[in-house]
Amino acid sequence: MIIGVPKEIKTDENRIAITPAGALELVKQGHDVYIQSSAGDGSGFEDEKYIQSGAKILPTIEDVYAKAEMIIKVKEPIEPEYKLIKEGQLVFTYFHFASYEPLTHAMIESGATCLAYETVELADRSLPLLVPMSEVAGRMAVQEGAKYLEKPQKGRGILLGGVPGVSPAKVLILGGGVVGTQSAKMAAGLGAQVTILDINLSRLRYLADVMPANVRTLYSNEYTVRELIKDHDLIVGAVLIPGAKAPSLISKDMLKTMRAGTVMVDVAVDQGGCFETTKPTTHADPIYIIDDVVHYSVANMPGAVPYTSTIALTNATLPYAIQLANKGWRKACQENKPLSLGLNVIDGKVVYKAVADAFNLDYTPLSEFLE
Repeated sequence: MIIGVPKEIKTDENRIAITPAGALELVKQGHDVYIQSSAGDGSGFEDEKYIQSGAKILPTIEDVYAKAEMIIKVKEPIEPEYKLIKEGQLVFTYFHFASYEPLTHAMIESGATCLAYETVELADRSLPLLVPMSEVAGRMAVQEGAKYLEKPQKGRGILLGGVPGVSPAKVLILGGGVVGTQSAKMAAGLGAQVTILDINLSRLRYLADVMPANVRTLYSNEYTVRELIKDHDLIVGAVLIPGAKAPSLISKDMLKTMRAGTVMVDVAVDQGGCFETTKPTTHADPIYIIDDVVHYSVANMPGAVPYTSTIALTNATLPYAIQLANKGWRKACQENKPLSLGLNVIDGKVVYKAVADAFNLDYTPLSEFLE
């Protein structure tokens, strides 16, 4: 198969979809891998490293899309890329369709096969291609939150872990999944007082067993959220519903009950956000303030640490990419049920129900394409 890896053109996105090591594995399987020139520079992987792995370098993004049967990316295509995607082309990337209707319509019109990393789902409901970036984002949420709690950054001026004789900051984490767990580990390790909210009692029991003493777990409901936000310094939104829009857990009216300089980090921004006031920001301009509450909602947080993120992402996606390349998407998905759940749009039809429901679009059962 001819595989193309374009340079990411979303603002401040320095990751690349595959490392030279990953390219080598695909080449060893007999596939042609084409990398756009300088696509890996931001992650620390120069063109020469890909050439040494057996990949070929193409000068422009147009060349890569025109050549490839399968496109492997990191972020969802943005508007300049829409016209480059061909009918029948397989695009394997993060899409987050339910949070952005224009992208959904553009991919429907393209006639491409869109396989989303974020909806590949194992039998235990885990999301293997979302996990590595969720781990990075969860840890970064606390790292960035601690930074924006500093007074020059418009925060409360509180040190996350405190010092002897001074209370540490209070960190509230909405959601006990991968992001929430990683956030809690980081915040607890820095000495903060951490509260994790979730509606899954089994998950709360597990977290209560494995987390250190400065982490407590509480069942999530609106009353509890309203009470806790009044005196917590850093709030991390970490709720995910696979393929669907994230629930809004903190409304605009609740901000008035928070202390000035409270920081809210919304890791769910790619799926619409956990806060009513969430809007996507960039690494160049990461925050905005509403009612004296600092909002951090960078839509590609792992892009700030691209070396780590690119390796972590390739570790997770490569086995699936090899299956798709070796067998073609149809046979690979027929034989691999978790991979088949990544299919969102095929030949102009929406085959993932949560995406169809998000925008009241016609839904076509996936079975029509795989049987």
